[in-house]
Amino acid sequence: MPRLRPLPWLRALCLALMALAVVPLATPLAAQTPAADQQPAAAAPAGDQQTPAPIDYNVWNALASLAEAAIEDPNTTDQALNDLRTEISSMRTQFLNAETSLQGRLDALRAQITALGPVPTDGQTEAADVTQRRDELNAQLAEREAPLRAADEAYARADAIIRAIDREVRARQANALMTLGPSPINPANWLDALDALIGSALTINGEIYNAWLDPARVEEMLTDLPITIGSLLLAALLLLRGRRWMEHLTVRLLQSTAILRGRAVAAFFVSLSQLIVPFLGLLLLAVAIQLTRMTGPTILAIDDALVPAGMALFGARWLSLHLFPIVNETRAALNLSSDDRRRARGVSLALGMLAGVHELYVPFIAPQVQPATAQAVLMYPLVVLVSLSLWRLSRLLLRHQPRRTEVEGVEVDSSPFFDRMVKFTSRILTLLAVMAPILGAAGYMAAAQQIAFPALASLALIGVIIVLHGLVSAIYAAVLGDEERAAQGLVPSLAGLMLALLAMPPMALIWGARETDLIEVWTRFSEGVSLGGTRIAPANVLLFFIVFAVGYLITRGLQGALGTSVLPKTSMEKGAQKAVVSGVGYLGITAAALVAFSMAGIDLSGLAIVAGALSVGIGFGLQNIVSNFVSGIILLIERPVSEGDWVEVGTTSGTIERISVRSTVIQTFDRSKVIVPNADLISGAVTNYTKSSKTGRVVLTVGVAYGTDTRKVARILQEIAESEPLVVMDPKPGVDFLGFGPDALDFRIRAVLRDVNYKVAVATEMNHKIAARFAEEGIEIPFAQRDIWLRNPEALAPPAPREAAPAPKHPEPRADRDTADSAAVSPDQRDDDFREETR
Repeated sequence: MPRLRPLPWLRALCLALMALAVVPLATPLAAQTPAADQQPAAAAPAGDQQTPAPIDYNVWNALASLAEAAIEDPNTTDQALNDLRTEISSMRTQFLNAETSLQGRLDALRAQITALGPVPTDGQTEAADVTQRRDELNAQLAEREAPLRAADEAYARADAIIRAIDREVRARQANALMTLGPSPINPANWLDALDALIGSALTINGEIYNAWLDPARVEEMLTDLPITIGSLLLAALLLLRGRRWMEHLTVRLLQSTAILRGRAVAAFFVSLSQLIVPFLGLLLLAVAIQLTRMTGPTILAIDDALVPAGMALFGARWLSLHLFPIVNETRAALNLSSDDRRRARGVSLALGMLAGVHELYVPFIAPQVQPATAQAVLMYPLVVLVSLSLWRLSRLLLRHQPRRTEVEGVEVDSSPFFDRMVKFTSRILTLLAVMAPILGAAGYMAAAQQIAFPALASLALIGVIIVLHGLVSAIYAAVLGDEERAAQGLVPSLAGLMLALLAMPPMALIWGARETDLIEVWTRFSEGVSLGGTRIAPANVLLFFIVFAVGYLITRGLQGALGTSVLPKTSMEKGAQKAVVSGVGYLGITAAALVAFSMAGIDLSGLAIVAGALSVGIGFGLQNIVSNFVSGIILLIERPVSEGDWVEVGTTSGTIERISVRSTVIQTFDRSKVIVPNADLISGAVTNYTKSSKTGRVVLTVGVAYGTDTRKVARILQEIAESEPLVVMDPKPGVDFLGFGPDALDFRIRAVLRDVNYKVAVATEMNHKIAARFAEEGIEIPFAQRDIWLRNPEALAPPAPREAAPAPKHPEPRADRDTADSAAVSPDQRDDDFREETR
C-alpha cells in the first residue's frame, strides 16, 4: 500500500486549537510550506489586456449541431447534457454582447445618415460631397447589419437549444421520480440490505487492518499520538460540555435585568457560540481521525461527512432553542405552551439527528455500488422516521395561538398573515408526512425521498428565516427603544419580505431545481425585456431609479429653500408662493424623469408607438383623472381659490385646507373633511368669501310689537350696530324698516365686517345686545299668536246618556230540571229576549 503524505495543515490546526484551549506548543510548521507557494502570482501587465476575439460561427454551428444530436439521443447522459448546456450558455452570452455592441454602432450610423437630411426627391439636387458621404454611411450600415443578423440568429438558436436541454433534463428527472422500484417492505429484499451493511462494515474493518499492517503509518500514528489524544480530549470537552455552557449563558443573558435595551440582540450573538463551539469540536474530531492514519477511502469519506452531519444535529438544537425557547418569550414568533415547546425541541433534535444520519448514509453504504433492493430497504426506515417526526411537529404547530394586541381599544391579531402561514405549513407537513411512507412502501422510493428530506430541509430554512427576522426586529426595537412601536413598524415587515425573497432560490434548489435553472432565470432577468425596440435591463432600471431619486431629492430641497427662505421675503401673497413651490416641484420631477431616462440609456422614441397605443385605452379610462389634474394646474396658475379661503361649493361651505393635483380638501365648520375634485371648482359655481379681502356683510332681522315707536327702534338698532368693534364705519351700518308683518313690525340691520370669518360671532353678540336693550326700553318682541273660531260649537257637545233597559224577569229555575247556568229559560223565551235587546 502506498505511503500517505504527511498532513502538515492538520497538525498545525490541531496544535493551534490545543494551544488556545490547553497548553501552548511550539511546533515549527511554517518550514513545511514551500517558499515558492508563498510568492504571490505576478499580475499580468496592463498592456496584455486584449479585446474579445471575434465569434467563430463555424465552431458555433458545429457545437450547435452536436448539442441537437445529443438531445435527440436517449443514451446521452445528464452530465453530458449539462456540459453542453454550459458551453452553449457561454456562447449565448457572447452573442448577446455582440448584439448590444453592434446595435450601438448601427444606431450611431443611422443618426449620422439622418443628420445629412432627407434624400432629395425628383427634381431636387444636393451637394456632391453630401451625396458621397451618404453613400459611404449606407455602405457601412449594410456591412455592419450582416454581423448583427448573424448574432441575432445565433442567439435565437442557442436559446432554443438551452430550452430543449432543460426540458429534456426535467423530463428525465420526472421519469426517475415516478419509476417503480423494489418494495422495501418485501422480506425477500431484506437480505440484500443486510449484505450491504455487513459489506460496509467489513470494508471499514479491512481499511483499518491494512493501515495497521503498514509500518510507516503506524510510525506516523505514534509520532502524532500526543496531538491525536489532545485533539480527542478537547473535542470531547467541546462537544459534551461546551455547547451546554453556551446554552446556559444565553438563557442567563435573556433572563438578566442588567441589560434591558438590546438584550435580545446580545443574546442572539452569544447563542452563535452554540454553533461555533460544536463546530470546533467536530473539526478536532475529524482531524484526530485523520491523524491516526488508520484510514482508507471509506473512512476518509465518512470523516469528510462527519462535520456536516454533526452540524445538522447541533444546528437543529440551536434553531429549536430560538423557535421554541426554554423561557417564555413574548418576542418568540410561535406562541406555544411550555410543554409544547419542550416537545417541539425534542422533535427538532430528532430531525437533526436523522439529517445527520442521512448525511453519513452515502459514504457508509456507497449506494452507487449497491443493488436497488438494498438501497430501498436501508433508506425506507429513515424515510419513515423523518415522516413521523414531521407529522409530530405539524401537530404541535397546529397548537400555535395567535398573539393579540390592542389597537385603538380593540383587540386584534398582531400578525394574522404569519398565523395563517403557520396553519398552512402544518397542514402541508401533515400531508407530506403521510405521502412519503406510502409511496416508499409502494416501491416509489425516489419520490418518497424527494418528499421527506426536502420537507425537512425546507423546515430548517423557514426556521432560519424566522430567526433572522426576529434578529432584525430586535435590532430595530433596540434602536427605537420601544418594543411595541417596533413590532408595528414598517422596517421589520420589509425585512421579512426581503428575507422571504432571498429564501426562494435555496428553496427551489431544495426541491429539485438545478443550479442551471436558477442561472437561466438570472440570465433572463439580466437580459431584460425588449419593449418598442428598446431593451430594458435591470441595470438600466436600477440606474434610472438612482438618478430619479437624486433629482427628486434636489427638487424637494429646492422647494424647501424657496418656500422657507426666498419667497417669504418677497411681496407675493401666500397662495402665489404655494403655487410657485408646487410648479417648481412638477417641473423638477419631470426633468428628473427625463434625465433618468437619458442616463439609463432608455430610448423614449422606441416607446412612442407603444405609449401611443396605450394612451388611447388609458385616455378613456382616466379621462376624469386627467381632467382633475389639468384643473389642478389651472387652480395653481389662476388661483381663483387659495388655501385658507372661505368658499362655498354647491352645498359645501368651509375653509380650503389643501389644494393638490387631483382634488381640493375643504374643512367644513363642523370639522369634517370634504374632498372636492378640482374639475368641480373649475366648471362649477364657487363662492369665495375671502378672495379679494376678508370684509363681508352681516344681516340681522328683528321684529317688535305693534304700537312700538319705530323711530326709537331704528335708533337703538343703529347704536347697537355701530358699537361693534368689527363693524366698519365706511360704509356705515344701516337699519331698514321692512314693513308690517303678520305678527310684528319687521326691521333689518346691515353691517360690513372687517373680517367675515367672525360673522357668526358678531351676529350672536348683536342679538344679545338687542335682547338686553329692548328689555331696558320696554320694547316687546312679539311671538306668533292665532285665534281659533268654531263655526258649530254645538256639534262638539257630548251626546246625552241613554237610559238602561230594565232587566228581563225570568221564573225561578227548578232544581229538579234546570242547572245554575241555564236559569230555567225556555229556548223560545231566550230568543225573544235576545231580539228585544238588540233592537
